[in-house]
Amino acid sequence: MPNSVTVSVPATTANIGPGFDCLGAALTLHNNFTFSIPEANSGLEITIEGEDAEKIATDATNLAYQSFLKLYQYLDREPPSSLKCEIELGYALARGLGSSATAIVGGLVGANYLAGNPLERSQIIDLAIEIEGHPDNVVPAILGNCQLSASQGNEWKICQVPWHKDIIPVVAIPDFIISTQEARSVLPDRVERADAIFNISRTGFLLQGLQNNRGDWLAIALEDRLHQPYRQNLIAGYREVKKAALDAGAYGLVVSGAGPSLLALTNLTKIEAVTSAIAKAWSDRGIHAKVKPLSVDTLGVKILKFKS
Repeated sequence: MPNSVTVSVPATTANIGPGFDCLGAALTLHNNFTFSIPEANSGLEITIEGEDAEKIATDATNLAYQSFLKLYQYLDREPPSSLKCEIELGYALARGLGSSATAIVGGLVGANYLAGNPLERSQIIDLAIEIEGHPDNVVPAILGNCQLSASQGNEWKICQVPWHKDIIPVVAIPDFIISTQEARSVLPDRVERADAIFNISRTGFLLQGLQNNRGDWLAIALEDRLHQPYRQNLIAGYREVKKAALDAGAYGLVVSGAGPSLLALTNLTKIEAVTSAIAKAWSDRGIHAKVKPLSVDTLGVKILKFKS
């Protein structure tokens, strides 16, 4: 059995406008998790490096460690009595980029590897969804690419959504946070039939627009009535940033996950203009934001290194 493993998990952007709680894509930002079993019986040791490291628990309540334990509980095995967990953060937390999903996936995959890889990928997906509560972040974090998920009875059906290479995701990460709990609390318990129909039609355009590189379809597709009209009010400067992005040539701009990060989609010729426009619009409001053109991560979770 190996006694050390490093797992790299991509950030994710969920919903992508109308695909609320069922659609998400992996992005080329990563958090890394190293799990090692020391020779001495030293208990649990968790160390964290990177932006917002001080905000993460370093005791047994740590989400990556809780997910690590979850896998051993599922296997009905005793977890290692001593464990060292080293977390390297590649981006800020609580910004709507699936940081909790990286911890869940990192913990599950790391535990599975140290346990001898007894679980298939589909079983890890089921456990990750059970912990997270919804599939939109954890599924692309595991599989990579853009993924659509739907439950059928007790099973999950997953479909990869083709994403044309010339459609560029630009992520804007502001220097303030919104808790997922707060972002969910503003959503209504019921929706009007017209709003449900609106989102169904936009989701169809989104899937086709992503596959066929149709900016005109994406301009329609990135609209939504189920979550964005409520969450945008929590994001300072949202309307100004959206207008600036569209004026600079973005097909559209949406709330990434629960926010406050925003996701713009554009083409290869407009990357610099869209990136600059978003950064300036937030700067004009006194808000600093990291605005990054990224790519879709096609690999998903991966093992970087291991040691026996």
